[in-house]
Amino acid sequence: MRLDYSPQFLRSWENAPAPVQKRFEKQAAYLLENLRHPSLRAKKYDEARDIWQARVDGSWRFYFQIRGDTYYLLNIIPHPK
Repeated sequence: MRLDYSPQFLRSWENAPAPVQKRFEKQAAYLLENLRHPSLRAKKYDEARDIWQARVDGSWRFYFQIRGDTYYLLNIIPHPK
């Protein structure tokens, strides 16, 4: 698997705090290794649009689609509580 980034994801990532960016990089490595890694808590977020949600940390989430052999990253945002 590999990662690809939407323009929206890149804008959101650039505006995220540096500690969140660093934690995301660690989580992205887990994603590439194993979608079911416990730290990610990955789950289907929107079945109709095939969008997944995974955890950056307790306060941030990232959203992606699986397209063949690619995780297409859609956005990274603070978790709406």
